[in-house]
Amino acid sequence: MEMRHGENRFYLFDTDTHKEVGEIVYSKVEDNIISIDHTRVDETFQGHGFAGRLLNSMLDYADLNNLKIVPVCEYAKVAFKKRPEIRFLLADNYQELLKKLDKEEQK
Repeated sequence: MEMRHGENRFYLFDTDTHKEVGEIVYSKVEDNIISIDHTRVDETFQGHGFAGRLLNSMLDYADLNNLKIVPVCEYAKVAFKKRPEIRFLLADNYQELLKKLDKEEQK
């Protein structure tokens, strides 16, 4: 498996089958703030820690680029609840930003 970084996403690429097996998608919310919008791993590859690898790549990217995170997808929300050591990457006002993003989606 090879981790790749594309436009607004990280994805795992199976070099044997030449297929993408999972992705984590992000978008810019404000300057230096991104949201983790979606995490997906193909059914046949679930249960092997690939979603965690995707999230860790996203977290490393955010940390290296001085970005703060708003967890939108459920996988990211749960990860931030379970892993206090990564909470330093949360945007200070992420709860307010989540509400703002929800309102924009409903329009």
